[in-house]
Amino acid sequence: MKALVIDDEELARKRVLHLLQQLPDVQILGECSNGKNAIVDINQMRPDLIFLDINMTDMSGFEVLQKVTISPKPIVIFVTAYDNYALKAFDVEAFDFLLKPFKDERFFRTIEKVRKISTREADDNFEKRIIELFNLYKKKSKKSDARAKLPIKQGNKTVLIDPVNIMYITASGYYAEIFTENKKYVLRESLNNLCETLDSNKFVRIHRSSIVNLHHVKEIVHSEFSEIDARMADNFLLHISKSYKKDFLEKVGI
Repeated sequence: MKALVIDDEELARKRVLHLLQQLPDVQILGECSNGKNAIVDINQMRPDLIFLDINMTDMSGFEVLQKVTISPKPIVIFVTAYDNYALKAFDVEAFDFLLKPFKDERFFRTIEKVRKISTREADDNFEKRIIELFNLYKKKSKKSDARAKLPIKQGNKTVLIDPVNIMYITASGYYAEIFTENKKYVLRESLNNLCETLDSNKFVRIHRSSIVNLHHVKEIVHSEFSEIDARMADNFLLHISKSYKKDFLEKVGI
């Protein structure tokens, strides 16, 4: 069985790849960090099984599947941090889902289910299920479009920041310092309010004075006394306090 892992979060990809490596009958074809590359790899590599994140930065997992042209179609295991909106659509064994954060036991149960599915069954149900899931996704997305941008007033203009570009946010007195890849912005806003504004599946509070975008967390650094830090894409280290440690580790699937 040939498998391909597609997720825009590096830690999430590595978690699935690590579990797949424990299965001798699974050949890992590779990994993709965005939808555009995933479409190319699926059509060229022709995997039997794909692990696909629903909500990626460049497009949704459903949009990826709409552009899959190979036949027979791969068996799809959706990986999602959303907990209820599409689960009712998973009523046939040709599809399954892993709800982040998932346990190892849940992953291996999913693999056993996949082994019982014939290629014909997966292919016959592919188009029907994708249409149903895509319609459910569009309904869910409409509810969150209002906060697609973070407005920051600067003099006589208001800059609209795409949350995707935010690496991390730190508190500075009554202000929040918002760090992107190229610039720092200052906003008179509390971190509590920002937590409510930003997507909780992407942005995680790790300290009373900092929030991180999981997409920009490069690695977790372990130190003495079970202390951990998050190393960001710009190599800046942010401490993860004990009160937020459990939630953070669950979000990254550890």
